[in-house]
Amino acid sequence: MAASKQSRFDVAVLGGGPGGYPAAIRAAQNGKKVALIEAKQVGGTCLNRGCIPSKTLIAGAEVLHKIQEADQFGISVGKVSFDYAKMVDRKEDVVDKIRKSLSGLIAANQITLIKGFGKFTSPRTIKVQGEDNVEIYADKIIIATGSEPRNIAAFPFDYKKIHDSTSILELRTLPKSLVIVGGGVIGCEFASLFSTLGVKVSVLEMLARILPMEAEVVSKELSKAFTKKGIHIETGVKVEGIEVTSGVKVTLGDGKYIEAESALVAVGRSLNTHNIGLEKAGISPLANGMLEVDTSMQTKVSGIFAVGDISSKWWLAHVATHQGIVAADNATSKLATMHYNAIPSVIFTTPEIATVGLSLEAALEKGYKAKVGHFPFQALGKSQAALEVDGFSQIVIDQTTGQVLGAQVVGKEAATLIAEMAIVIANELTVECITETIHAHPTISESWMESAFIGENLPLHWPPKPKAK
Repeated sequence: MAASKQSRFDVAVLGGGPGGYPAAIRAAQNGKKVALIEAKQVGGTCLNRGCIPSKTLIAGAEVLHKIQEADQFGISVGKVSFDYAKMVDRKEDVVDKIRKSLSGLIAANQITLIKGFGKFTSPRTIKVQGEDNVEIYADKIIIATGSEPRNIAAFPFDYKKIHDSTSILELRTLPKSLVIVGGGVIGCEFASLFSTLGVKVSVLEMLARILPMEAEVVSKELSKAFTKKGIHIETGVKVEGIEVTSGVKVTLGDGKYIEAESALVAVGRSLNTHNIGLEKAGISPLANGMLEVDTSMQTKVSGIFAVGDISSKWWLAHVATHQGIVAADNATSKLATMHYNAIPSVIFTTPEIATVGLSLEAALEKGYKAKVGHFPFQALGKSQAALEVDGFSQIVIDQTTGQVLGAQVVGKEAATLIAEMAIVIANELTVECITETIHAHPTISESWMESAFIGENLPLHWPPKPKAK
């Protein structure tokens, strides 16, 4: 649907990423006239420059890794090779296909897609300039402008040798060696990807361990797996700067340096809350650039909502989507509340990592009398059969009530496995709810049942603790 030079809507959504387009769809489903304003491509960073393209490449690397293990299954495949340029072509095809489907979905919901950069001119009006030049008036407005990789003066991106998480996805040939600055989620995912494809990878992290925001047991498991893969890890190091030589020279705080063919800087993102006219809307961002919202996702200005990276510490596409749904319901007179107690988080490394709720450390800090049920995949029949024995599942339990407070899983199918525990935690279920649920055999999901049994001190397929004398 096209917009006229001056258009009035019930709801306008600024930003067409994983927070914005679901908000537009929900508002349209609620019977409202909706405009969706997007300056670039629908789907935002996640679809076009993040989640989908990176996971498509990771999927290809996983196939390669499995083929390289074929002889352990008694299968001979001969010499194995791959064409990275073709992997990139497939990545682009997947993104294009999903983007076209999304555009069709927007049209099917009779949402007016307005292509251009939107800027507030008042709390109820947005001026759009670009492919479409129009002024929008809306009774309610949802801001979903997202974030982009942050520019840091010490790391001058040239997008040829020094990359951010966007430009590195555009490479069509692999570097022989790569230094990754930042051992968080993005850095570790790219380290796993490129190492599997034969690149010599080094990861530099300023804090004491990689994945510093995750449970320590998770960080240790990934560090062990990375070391086994030949990835060089340095923690507790500060990177002072990067310069382009014939490759790159990465200088550390102690004066030492590391040389490689290319570098990836994966330390932080910049919120897209500047230059969108927030002052005209009466909104003042917090010192960190975020927009303050309540549990309905509404800002301090009535009728203006904010979702996604700009409104939450959880910079995850699925969180943005749920926030968008909550905001759209509240913007269309249907009460909804945003909860953050059961946010699943997935890291697509090899092995995969997924967590939800509290870690043991966080539970103890909050004052819970907490314990864990920890079960290694090596004791699981399906993991042995599939040759996927690295990793574990772990449940964090309140000893007083039996309520499940959190869960962590490292290993094959972690991304899928975490859904069960998200439901458990979101519904405040107890560990007995897991042990009393029949889990299919042989499956990796049995690991949750086994972890729960261990948490109750009734291990089934794991030796019991020695009885105290």
